[in-house]
Amino acid sequence: MTYQVHYAHIDRMNGLRLPEEFLERIRDYEAGRAQPPVPKHASTVMLLRDRDGRLEVFMLRRVSSMAFAPGAYVFPGGGVDPRDSEYDQPGADWDAWGEAFGADARVARELVCAAVRETFEEAHVLLAGPSSDEIVADTAPFEADRLALLDRSQSLAGLLEEHGLVLRADLLRPWGHWITPTVETKRYDTRFFVAALPEGQRALDVSTEADTVVWIRPEDALDQVKAGEMFMLPPTLAMLNDLLPFGSVAEVLSHERRFTAHEPTAEIVDGVPYLVLPDEAAHQYGA
Repeated sequence: MTYQVHYAHIDRMNGLRLPEEFLERIRDYEAGRAQPPVPKHASTVMLLRDRDGRLEVFMLRRVSSMAFAPGAYVFPGGGVDPRDSEYDQPGADWDAWGEAFGADARVARELVCAAVRETFEEAHVLLAGPSSDEIVADTAPFEADRLALLDRSQSLAGLLEEHGLVLRADLLRPWGHWITPTVETKRYDTRFFVAALPEGQRALDVSTEADTVVWIRPEDALDQVKAGEMFMLPPTLAMLNDLLPFGSVAEVLSHERRFTAHEPTAEIVDGVPYLVLPDEAAHQYGA
């Protein structure tokens, strides 16, 4: 994402000014000379914990060499893997997940499995247990399995079956839905989840795609973005902002959240390319 340096320059039209290189791309899309890439399904998990009476969320800073959003603070997550569809939890209401995320039951199942897999890969937190009402207390014995997930020599379904574990979809809650704008060459149809850090587990700095991790209060993260001390993409800001009314993990997880999909648009205004944001993201930049 090459326009990150312009995020401080949001104006009254709720738009982020884009580099001139986007002009031709936008014109090609508008004229039908090119078609935008189809977005890939992806899952992102906002891991939460209570600390000193305040809510905190786990974030990673992407390494500068990443093609997408280098240097951005993000939540654990990534694209759906084809083998995420191999696991089917007995009794899981995938239709309900699909209703929340605007997807069919199969895609919903893949999204939930991707959320669990990515959280384990990137934070060493495993939302699974020996039964539907238990959770793994120590993930250290599963490090070889985590590495096998990363190199795709093992699937999430294979890991769970090998260790006699059950995926704990009930520990997740749907929280948001954002689609990468058409102006991007890499696009994701991303569903955001919230989940409590399981008792006994620790979120670790293990992701090869991140150079630092932090537990931070949502309000502190937003203040640091405004001060230019942290960089985040608009969906991340919007998701953090939506945590502000809650004082604890329990309050977040008990909240009956309703949301729609948001997709910023690319427009040319007076010969200048802009990325136009939904209000809930734009106001975080001071618009």
